[in-house]
Amino acid sequence: MAERAYLDWNATAPLRREARAAALAAGDLVGNPSSVHGEGRRARALIEEARRRVAALVGAESRNVIFTSGGTEANLLALSPVLDHHGGKAPRDRLLISAIEHPSVRCGGRFPPGAVEEIAVSAAGEVELGVLERRLGGGGRPLVSIMLANNETGVIQPVAAAAEMVHRAGGILHVDAVQAAGKIPCDIRSLGADLVTLSAHKLGAPKGVGALIKREEDLHLADPLMRGGGQERGARAGTENVAGIAGFGAAAAAVQANLAEEAARVVGLRDRLEAALRAMCPDVTVFGAAVTRLPNTTAFAVPGTRADTALIALDLAGVAVSSGAACSSGKVAASHVLSAMGVDSGLARGAIRVSLGFSTTDEEVNCFLDAWNKVVRALPKGRTDGIAA
Repeated sequence: MAERAYLDWNATAPLRREARAAALAAGDLVGNPSSVHGEGRRARALIEEARRRVAALVGAESRNVIFTSGGTEANLLALSPVLDHHGGKAPRDRLLISAIEHPSVRCGGRFPPGAVEEIAVSAAGEVELGVLERRLGGGGRPLVSIMLANNETGVIQPVAAAAEMVHRAGGILHVDAVQAAGKIPCDIRSLGADLVTLSAHKLGAPKGVGALIKREEDLHLADPLMRGGGQERGARAGTENVAGIAGFGAAAAAVQANLAEEAARVVGLRDRLEAALRAMCPDVTVFGAAVTRLPNTTAFAVPGTRADTALIALDLAGVAVSSGAACSSGKVAASHVLSAMGVDSGLARGAIRVSLGFSTTDEEVNCFLDAWNKVVRALPKGRTDGIAA
């Protein structure tokens, strides 16, 4: 039995050995990548090799990769009314986002609040394409942001179909692929995305690095967030995080090398976990189970449990997982994702997310199942307001 089970990969993945080695080697370099001397050129070469590897992960050209401090910054960089596309200078006047986006998209970026509109999702957690099409028919010059896979439920969104609608309406499509990259194919052209966001630490690279990737070079980010020097071809000022970027590139290459094989292994673990949950708790709800999900993600709730109490019990039992609820200042609020899906607030308060990855073992799954069985057995008979203290 595993001594401790880390099953919170959607929050952050453990550091891959390839990424660790690349980051440590880059840390030994002294040169600034903007310097013209030999030391600077060596640092620049590491960045450009990483740029090529990150671009390859999504089928893009390396010159269209803009490195940032993470997925949040990349999203905010993309959500700008001032996007020049094919030479067009008129600003984007509407931002359409799905109701289940990450907070860095839900905040609307640099759009005024009145210009931001939400697209509803189904009870299964998929974007309602009919609603999107009707909103696009409202005219204007829209920017649309739809995540490829939801971070809480793992539900994969119909991005390619949405892209056709968006482009017919003269819009631009931004896709937050932070949770999807490294778990499923994320080809920028097959998706029809104009902009794609990635985050290094979700792939097993160091934290603090991300990327915004353009499908076409003539999509110009006319209003960068970070101003100053001319780094990242003028799109993002500031000396690059050479060690983090090198680790990002190494992780991207490692992920791409065995994407299909690893997905098949992980989905087997996930399916076994869910089958055991259903046998243990026949009244369990697995969110998004009726549609296509990431191979590594299970979001579930059992009536009568509370996530805040369950998480503490699981942690004490040696299991690290997450809740489907957002916690702040000791208060638990219903997940906006589950709310958008129409999940009853009482059930949503018990939502638990288990997410697996490349080093997850059968023993870790067993560790979780044993711990969860104890949590469920602690439920007072006839009570539905939580787990016994």
